[in-house]
Amino acid sequence: MTVSSCSTAGGIALGVNIDHVATLRQARRIDYPDPIHAALLAEQSGADSITLHLREDRRHIQDRDVTLMRQLLQTRMNLEMAVTEEMIRIACGVKPQDCCLVPESREEVTTEGGLDVAGQTARVGAACAALASAGIRVSLFIDPEPAQVEAAMRAGAPVVELHTGTYANASGQALGVELDRVRSAPSSPPRWGSP
Repeated sequence: MTVSSCSTAGGIALGVNIDHVATLRQARRIDYPDPIHAALLAEQSGADSITLHLREDRRHIQDRDVTLMRQLLQTRMNLEMAVTEEMIRIACGVKPQDCCLVPESREEVTTEGGLDVAGQTARVGAACAALASAGIRVSLFIDPEPAQVEAAMRAGAPVVELHTGTYANASGQALGVELDRVRSAPSSPPRWGSP
């Protein structure tokens, strides 16, 4: 499980990502460990939101997980997904409280960079509008670059999540460079942090 937090009006909110519980289940080709059980345990332990990524290749989270989790969770559900017609249709049917649009590559083990919103603003904007019309709050997982933050605003996303993997993997002088990159992103997007 991955844990993240975001600042809210009431303080810090705790979000828990349960994807890799499902990775173990899928690798074992059995029914445990169960990501739904992990999500409910995290929720009972005080998590404010549960994040799960329904990937196009279904490598960990499965459609059944998404449907059951939406029925059982009492906290916010944050569905991470690619910007595809199939995923938008699924999200609009399930209606999680939040959706985070992310890039996907079948070659990656986990999401390794931000969504290129600047290169596909109209497409991302259409996805944001469709999800918002279904009552779903949208966030975009982007690199900490001013052009991406500005494109996210133009696309109509009320929330952005910054990819900090490059910073996390940096060392020496590169660490300072990457921290400056995160700091230099404009300070006036709709809202900083995870949904």
